[in-house]
Amino acid sequence: MLAWQIECGADEAILDAPIDRYGLDSVLPKPAAPATVATPESAAVAAPTPVDPVQIAAAMAANAADLPTLRDTMDRFPYCELRQGARNFVFADGRPEARVMIVGEAPGREEDLEGRPFVGRAGQLLDRMLEAIDMARDAATSEQAVYMTNVLPWRPPGNRTPEAGEIAMMLPFLERHIALADPEIVILMGNVPCQALLGRVGITRLRGQWTEVLGRPALPMVHPAYLLRQPAAKREAWADLLSLKARLLGQ
Repeated sequence: MLAWQIECGADEAILDAPIDRYGLDSVLPKPAAPATVATPESAAVAAPTPVDPVQIAAAMAANAADLPTLRDTMDRFPYCELRQGARNFVFADGRPEARVMIVGEAPGREEDLEGRPFVGRAGQLLDRMLEAIDMARDAATSEQAVYMTNVLPWRPPGNRTPEAGEIAMMLPFLERHIALADPEIVILMGNVPCQALLGRVGITRLRGQWTEVLGRPALPMVHPAYLLRQPAAKREAWADLLSLKARLLGQ
């Protein structure tokens, strides 16, 4: 049970001892009755204005003039509840001036611990895949470098699939991220970035088909985590890597 709770993100004790919630009523004083009873009219006047996290995210993202400012702005965005259970904010890795930008789904356990995208088993496989076409996140030149980020900067509990509302509120930041990094090519690594930027899902059907995202060539590819579960799909992933290399060489 402890292992299961840790996997779900409940890996930190808050109190030294459990609370007997059945005995709280006998210990805590009853709240005093309100002096006045609110009428429907007064309740309507006092009702708070609804907050639209997507609109607020769009306004905050538009004000970010560079990547460091965007990072700080995203880290301060208060409306995504995933931040409450995550250990670290995960922004990006690699060279921002790279020709290729890889957009993944969301941080996993290792990424949440380290604060960088694609550092777990799937990320290590991705590094080997890129190395096979002479590219790397830490390459010395922008010609061979890649830049990596995710749709969500915080880990969902238990590595669950991001929800539509979470994707929608973080999408303005992702679009601004792509605009500021200004890559030549965007790689959509998995279903979630395809859902966010293409409005489509079904990565096994979408992979390998060049499309366009925010006015840039984009190539959907299966996530390396899928390749760890389905090694037979590595053949198709290799074909996609060769297609990427050919595009970069202008072939």
